Amino acid sequence: MNLTPQSPETEWFENHPFDEIRVGQSAQLVRTLTLADIQAFAAVSGDTNPAHLDPEYANATLFHGIIGHGMWGGALISTVLGTLYPGPGTIYLEQNLRFSRPVRVGDTLSVTVTCVATNAEKKTVELDCLILNQRGEKIITGKAQVLAPTEKLRIPRIQAPQITLFDPLARHKALLATGAHLEPVRCAVVHPCDADSLHGAIQAYQEGLIIPVLVGPLKRIRAVAQSESIDLTGLECIDTPHSHASAEVAADLAAKKHVEMLMKGSLHTDELIHAVVVKPELRTGRRMSHVFRFEAPMYPKPLFITDAALNIAPTLQEKADIAQNAIELAQILGVTEPKVAILAAVETVNPAMPSTLDAAALCKMAQRGQIKGGVLDGPLAFDNAVSTHAAEIKQIASPVAGQADILLAPDLEAGNMIAKQLEYLAGAMGSGVVMGAQVPIALTSRADSPLTRSASALLGKLIAHHRRAHP
Repeated sequence: MNLTPQSPETEWFENHPFDEIRVGQSAQLVRTLTLADIQAFAAVSGDTNPAHLDPEYANATLFHGIIGHGMWGGALISTVLGTLYPGPGTIYLEQNLRFSRPVRVGDTLSVTVTCVATNAEKKTVELDCLILNQRGEKIITGKAQVLAPTEKLRIPRIQAPQITLFDPLARHKALLATGAHLEPVRCAVVHPCDADSLHGAIQAYQEGLIIPVLVGPLKRIRAVAQSESIDLTGLECIDTPHSHASAEVAADLAAKKHVEMLMKGSLHTDELIHAVVVKPELRTGRRMSHVFRFEAPMYPKPLFITDAALNIAPTLQEKADIAQNAIELAQILGVTEPKVAILAAVETVNPAMPSTLDAAALCKMAQRGQIKGGVLDGPLAFDNAVSTHAAEIKQIASPVAGQADILLAPDLEAGNMIAKQLEYLAGAMGSGVVMGAQVPIALTSRADSPLTRSASALLGKLIAHHRRAHP
């Protein structure tokens, strides 16, 4: 006898206590395996067997492709027992399983449990377990023994927590792959006199991103290299007495086109930027600004944040330059027509809030061709910029709202807080570069991870190659 218990999508749990259970009763669940299921099961269980996650490895195995975890099927049996039949109050006592065939992405499984015996004294139930695929082939068979609930329950269904799958290493590899076909560029690494900055430069070199020219006090650099077991053999080094001189020499190398990129080491950002600003050969006519590129677990595409590092309280014209710099970077990275959300605390123009006035003016400047290549809208609050749902609730009709590529912050403080929150609270993976000069400048922080440092170097490499093609 087949029962028709509520489906997993209903709002209520309704169980079957022991007194209602009869031999021959059965319940069924249907589920299709997705790649996200495999990844989520691996994340929760820690079972990262390459047969489940590595296509190249899996293709060379007996199964000739990715297969699902066997115990994912076992977990579906547990789902039926715990939520459908007998349902809430059931306690697992014993389970045996036989695995007959693998499950592949796209396979639809029918999971059936059937009561074959009961024990009135112990209130236990024995159930036959059968999982078939869409072709009717046996996938898993087995027997389960459970302690059945004794009390009838009808309780609200608990929604499963949302799992967001985000693999920083995979994202990083994918980002590096965008520049794998390009030769490394000569990069002046400015004052790499601490372990983090020197390691970052060497890692970028080993990954084929840069050809480093180490500019700084040679004794200090060698001392760091020795203490960190870093081999400097074959690398060009230019000896300087202090950080100011390091910045000046590096900027001069860029001005003379001896290097195509600068990378900040263990000196203050102001020192490096000032050395670049005073070189007429490195100016472009636009104000320099910093652009972060983030990949956030809850956002479907890369998100650029600007400016969070250089311009403290930018004027309207400086914001126009900041927007243009970010648009240029996004286009170099493949976003044909970036959507730029000009952020404020509200979505309406308010004369008492200068950021909203600037936003409106920037949009008009874009309409008049003073800012090119992107679609601008603002003022937009953060939620409306990144959430279509939030924009719909507030009835904001905009080609940018909910799908921004670039967030243009009203000032450095706001931009910096957005960037840090994405990184430390949202688990976003970031990188960044300074635009607006003749050469890209990778600004790295002492707190940056090796992934962030090499990703920032990759941005610089892509920009340098773009400048070769479009001087």
